[in-house]
Amino acid sequence: MPTVKAANPREVFAPEDWAEITSNSRWRGVWLVLHGWAVVAFTAALATLWGHPVGWLLAIIIIGGRQLGLAILMHEAAHGLLHPKRALNNWLGEWLTGASVGSDLQSYRAYHLIHHRYTQQAEDPDLPLSRPFPTSRSSLLRKVFRDLTGQTFFKQRTAQFAFAFRGVIQVFSGDNSEASKRSTAAGTPFNKNPGNSVGRSAPMDASAAVAVAKTVGRFAVVQSLLLTLSLITMGWTPYLLWLVALATTFQLFLRIRNIAEHACTTTGSDDPFSHARTTKADWLERATVAPYWVNYHSEHHLFMGVPCYHLPRAHTLLGARGYHPRMTISPGYGAVIRRVTTNPFV
Repeated sequence: MPTVKAANPREVFAPEDWAEITSNSRWRGVWLVLHGWAVVAFTAALATLWGHPVGWLLAIIIIGGRQLGLAILMHEAAHGLLHPKRALNNWLGEWLTGASVGSDLQSYRAYHLIHHRYTQQAEDPDLPLSRPFPTSRSSLLRKVFRDLTGQTFFKQRTAQFAFAFRGVIQVFSGDNSEASKRSTAAGTPFNKNPGNSVGRSAPMDASAAVAVAKTVGRFAVVQSLLLTLSLITMGWTPYLLWLVALATTFQLFLRIRNIAEHACTTTGSDDPFSHARTTKADWLERATVAPYWVNYHSEHHLFMGVPCYHLPRAHTLLGARGYHPRMTISPGYGAVIRRVTTNPFV
């Protein structure tokens, strides 16, 4: 199938506007990474000092939103937009963002660019995220229950760790033929698919096994550092809040964000303005399911060289030029959920 049609920025923006929204700052990406971690640290410390279950619950919600934010910033690094220096961009995306949620920048980058090339077509690796919709409310509620009870996280992590271990054993044994027959590819980093973060069926070789093992290793290193920092400052509580959020609210926020991006849109290859959904977000949604302007997903698909902090400006310029009616724009995430669910509880 042919690739989706791309938008031509020269036909949409004035040259000075295009230069403005594609400028890649040397400090804003770094600041966003520091902001994400600062919110996590401050929230965990405050909830620990308060020592009340209400504070813990609020912390788990806020931290889960920043964990999604770190994943979004890894996505920025995959597009080379977190910092203009490639080495620093990749380091930020690999260690300070992706590794914290168990994702790998390089494998995600290769996977994600295919998604942009074949958005919502048969070759799109993200198609399973939107194809099941609309779905019944009861079906979605069952997924939400699995997310908030840690079942999604446990399934993802055990599969990922088992896959990495099996692959490393095959590598050290010098024979990866059986692994190639029985295993699945490393696939979807940063848990793009909440129900299948370790990937889709594909042959695996020794290099894929090593890549997954490195991803698991980086995840373990970051978790160990966070645990050590927690223990030497405020005890177990801050790290437990981080871990519980990673296993619960992060999974739910990620699912909602994934649904909002493409589910029940009129995506097609003829009109690039229909390839994704932009969702307006209030302060609570920006703190949870839509950190760091990820809700401007239509703008991102139209012009993926625009850094996240310029997406609101791109949205405004598109509106001023009369493009909004061609785009899928939702008034909020509640409206998206109503759009992608049917009434029967079956």
